[in-house]
Amino acid sequence: MFDAAIDLLSQPPEAYLIVFGLALGDGIIPAFPSETGMIIAGLLSVVGELQLGWVIAAGAAGAFAGDSLSYGLGRFVGRPAQQRFLDGRRSRAALEWARVQLQLRGGTMVIVGRYVPAGRTAVTFSAGITHYSYRKFLFFDAIAAITWAIYASLLGYFGGRFFHDHAWLGLLLAFAFAFGVALAVEGVRRWRR
Repeated sequence: MFDAAIDLLSQPPEAYLIVFGLALGDGIIPAFPSETGMIIAGLLSVVGELQLGWVIAAGAAGAFAGDSLSYGLGRFVGRPAQQRFLDGRRSRAALEWARVQLQLRGGTMVIVGRYVPAGRTAVTFSAGITHYSYRKFLFFDAIAAITWAIYASLLGYFGGRFFHDHAWLGLLLAFAFAFGVALAVEGVRRWRR
């Protein structure tokens, strides 16, 4: 599986479009492997033909576009979907909780949500459905998308630099670190709740 991913991501300029597409898709459907794509592309910036700057730009642009699309879906399709499928007391309470949290700490939620798999989709969709300020959303999401792209691609890049002769070891270490960060963010979130 990793060999196929590496082969797919090893040829520029198609690789940059794939990184963009994975990051865009992950903003809407949490099952897209955007972190995996970014880490592998970062690694291939060392041991392959990709340029790190283009990897970061493609990942950030895709993440920003996907998050914006998720926000738009929440804003324009979320309310009818909620009324049709999620019109119970618990759903209304959850939506009210999301509205209050976004009003209190919306910027933090948008930025931190980008680092939590499936959290990014939940936050961006909720921001749209609760009509969180679009200007604020764009500002904080731009920060989130850029920092996330830098973080994910540098994991692969430094993994490749330190383990140039054993790229697989660097890739595994980068994945373990990314998983640890996501786990820590989720743990802190649960602890604070």
